[in-house]
Amino acid sequence: MNAKTKVVVAGGGTSGWLTAYSLNARLGALLDITLIESDQIGTVGVGEATIPTMRTFHRLVGIDEQEFMAATQATFKLGIMFDNWGQQGDSYIHSFGEIGQRSWMAEFHEFWLEAKAQGFGGSLEDYCLELKAAKANKFATHVGKKPLNFAYHMNATAYAAYLRKKSEAAGVKRIEGRITEVQNDQSGNISSLILEGGEHLSGDVFIDCTGFRALLIGDNLDVEYEDWTHLLAADSAIAVQTQAVEAPRPYTRAIAHPAAWQWRIPLQNRVGNGIVYSSQFLSDDEARSTLLANLSGETITEPRQLRFKTGRRKKAWHLNCIAIGLSSGFLEPLESTSIHLVTTSILRLMKLFPFGGNSALLAEQFNRETQLELETARDFVILHYHLTQRHDSPFWDHYRTMQIPDSLVHRMAMFRENGYAWPDDVSLFRVDSWVQVMMGQGLIPEQHHGAGRVLPVEGLKAQMLALSKMIDNSVAQLPEHGDFIQTYCPAQE
Repeated sequence: MNAKTKVVVAGGGTSGWLTAYSLNARLGALLDITLIESDQIGTVGVGEATIPTMRTFHRLVGIDEQEFMAATQATFKLGIMFDNWGQQGDSYIHSFGEIGQRSWMAEFHEFWLEAKAQGFGGSLEDYCLELKAAKANKFATHVGKKPLNFAYHMNATAYAAYLRKKSEAAGVKRIEGRITEVQNDQSGNISSLILEGGEHLSGDVFIDCTGFRALLIGDNLDVEYEDWTHLLAADSAIAVQTQAVEAPRPYTRAIAHPAAWQWRIPLQNRVGNGIVYSSQFLSDDEARSTLLANLSGETITEPRQLRFKTGRRKKAWHLNCIAIGLSSGFLEPLESTSIHLVTTSILRLMKLFPFGGNSALLAEQFNRETQLELETARDFVILHYHLTQRHDSPFWDHYRTMQIPDSLVHRMAMFRENGYAWPDDVSLFRVDSWVQVMMGQGLIPEQHHGAGRVLPVEGLKAQMLALSKMIDNSVAQLPEHGDFIQTYCPAQE
């Protein structure tokens, strides 16, 4: 029998424990997994909003939804409400649902544009079940047999603790300690980690989940970090928790201010809040004052300062070290992609795991896919900032006039001139996501596909009306979001 591959995960938190648990769940028969973390080193612990891909990942690695939600005080998320992004006073929801009914020749929003040109059709929001349910504060996992497309809000610290408990019960070894030295062999590969007490921990594959410190991939292996601050200027955040003053709503809020934006994430027992800003445009004191002046409910924690640099490692996998999570790159949390990027890195590693001797081509493929995924998510986040009509501060002037990637210039021009939208190259953001953000922030197509004119006007009108009524009837059947949580996944005491 072949010896098991020794995997050492450096760092805990969500990235570390999700990596250890998942590798053990799917490849545990072939791997010997040890995780090192220090209770003295805190984790970021504020990545509390997710996107629907997390549900698929949980199913793949055997995590029960109700158990997980109860353990993490989780609520459901049908999308993100964006306030004041296009112009002050604007509000729209980027929902996780499908808009209308698909056609092979043209997307639903193009039929809707034709309806509007003919003088009917209402709002595009009328044709998305998840969006209308979010606005009505309604939720269930299904309406009849139709599943809703949803994600979660959760306590990230509790999630890491939940994963640790499950991991250790399944055989993952945890070592408490601070890494003081990384040793390399003659080829440059990492051979062992030395802990503060002098213990040496050797391994075959080392996974860097040490967060922004990037202790293995950065400090030891000197893999360069590509700075994206010129594209995403935010470099700071302040997070604080507050008491809940209303039943949890099934969506995240992203509220734009003159020189920052604020998140509001409802859990079962509290609300997570924070402000994201650039020190170039806002001081720490101003950011703190803005955040504290725009909270609902009394604070229950002290505001916590975070620093970061948007960008990515030039290589997420170098030699026998793979960076997962913040050590591999970071995008600000506007579209809740952080945990998604962790899960896709884990899946990618599972598919490309280096069981043999020569892993150079595996690493090359891993790095190529990781780069494409990060750049795609980056461009979608840039879209929110750049596509604004706000002129009220240097912050918005900077983003409105900045040079953006050619791929995003092309996408916006195609939509503006022809109403055409398509999924991104890694299938992270669907057509409906691009359409909701572009139209939500005021980019209205000058023309659209003619498929809507194939139908007689009365026929198009009847179909649109039937669809919107069906969605209204479905929303009416749904229970209140808070009531559903209490029957499905009430938080553990």
